[in-house]
Amino acid sequence: MQDIYLENDATGLAALVASGEVSPDALLDCALERVAAINPALNAVVMLREGVAREAIRAGLPGGPFTGVPFLLKDLGAEAIAFPTNNGSALMRDSVHRYDSELYLRLRAAGLVSFGRTTSPELGIGPVTEAQVYGGPTRNPWNTDYTSGGSSGGAGAAVAAGIVPAAHGSDGGGSVRIPASSCGLVGFKPTRARLPEGPGAGEGWGGMAIDGFLTRSLRDTAALLDAVNGPDLGAPYFPPPMRGTFVQALATPPRKLRVALCPMTLSGTPVHADCAEAVEKTGLLLESLGHAVEPVKLPADLGVEEMMVAWTRIVACGTALSVRSVLGGTPLDRDLLDGVTRGALACAEQVSGADYLQAIGEIHAFGRRMAHLLTQCDVLVTPTLAAPPARVGQHKPENEDFMDYRTGPGGVFEYSPFTAVFNASGQPAVSLPLHWNAAELPVGVHLAMPFGEDEALMSLAAQIEAAAPWWDTQQQLVARLG
Repeated sequence: MQDIYLENDATGLAALVASGEVSPDALLDCALERVAAINPALNAVVMLREGVAREAIRAGLPGGPFTGVPFLLKDLGAEAIAFPTNNGSALMRDSVHRYDSELYLRLRAAGLVSFGRTTSPELGIGPVTEAQVYGGPTRNPWNTDYTSGGSSGGAGAAVAAGIVPAAHGSDGGGSVRIPASSCGLVGFKPTRARLPEGPGAGEGWGGMAIDGFLTRSLRDTAALLDAVNGPDLGAPYFPPPMRGTFVQALATPPRKLRVALCPMTLSGTPVHADCAEAVEKTGLLLESLGHAVEPVKLPADLGVEEMMVAWTRIVACGTALSVRSVLGGTPLDRDLLDGVTRGALACAEQVSGADYLQAIGEIHAFGRRMAHLLTQCDVLVTPTLAAPPARVGQHKPENEDFMDYRTGPGGVFEYSPFTAVFNASGQPAVSLPLHWNAAELPVGVHLAMPFGEDEALMSLAAQIEAAAPWWDTQQQLVARLG
């Protein structure tokens, strides 16, 4: 049974359940056995609720595209009454929600069997998952000396290790795409407001945050996005309507595209040789598929660094709001927060209302500049990260100078200069597992398209997956872990 479980993606497992060849209980047994065997080395899965999952199966699962498939929610967001959360923080340990989020309701209606949560850095801050509430870092199953990424680092590790075929994540600055790159997975960030955020939040981080998924196959990502697609009632933003579905886009060959290749940062500085190589290889692949590939022409006034300063101020204020809402006026025990979170609070205290609005204005202006850049091409191809996965501890959340942690020398922005760009602009972007370096660590390639072009991006990604499939490489890790 374990072999069947590990040899199939979520779509394949759902088909086996539908045909009666396997049962939801048997699949859940496999997932729990995998947690017991592998999670101690990874520290990726927390808040197990086997009883909730068994009761959902006994009550009769909805008939959906993933009926009977085991699933994990991120320990941040996806609010659900049956699934307490830490939000990655000792301050918020075992918090209980009084409502089910729209996202969770749609996931449940898809037939998924949620049975636990996956680790996150405190309140989603950072490209690594090393929050104190979990008693240690979350590690990369390809090599446990390295990080699985963040903030959906637990989801990335759990999926790459075969604990589940797919897991929930969220992305406010790359938090789906960073672990996708680090763990050799698919991570798709849709256009702003494509997915529901309510009822607990009207927007996250000034509209930059959105939910998503970590998967091993593109078809799982497409079907999961279809299952939750569409903003909830009263959402403050609304995306351009789609012409069809994500799954339909998989079967639609892309037209000949103008590809802008960028094997450097969007400021024109070099990246690690492994990351540049991954982009160059992808350019050759796209050229062989008939697309017109040219080096990107970066405008001198794009202003990525200025955008990241604004992004950091907005995130600091969002973090302060989250902490304040939990405290409810009671004094803060600073020892319950990681150093980076304490730094975010201090940073937020220096941001006035006018400063915040100025930061929002800079984000919006940057989005217009990025929209203009993408009129000169159909797709922008970069590395997902500027370096292969970082070693555990390299970005440990201890620095109490929040601006320095994010934008200083050796900081987060230097390591991850690409992903937050598209949270700021709202444009769709995907990290695909197209390269592994000599150390057998994954190196993701990042593709972004204009606002609203989710289907075109999915079509191109499907063409790439068919031409350069990654499943067998992923399965080598799953088999190695036993």
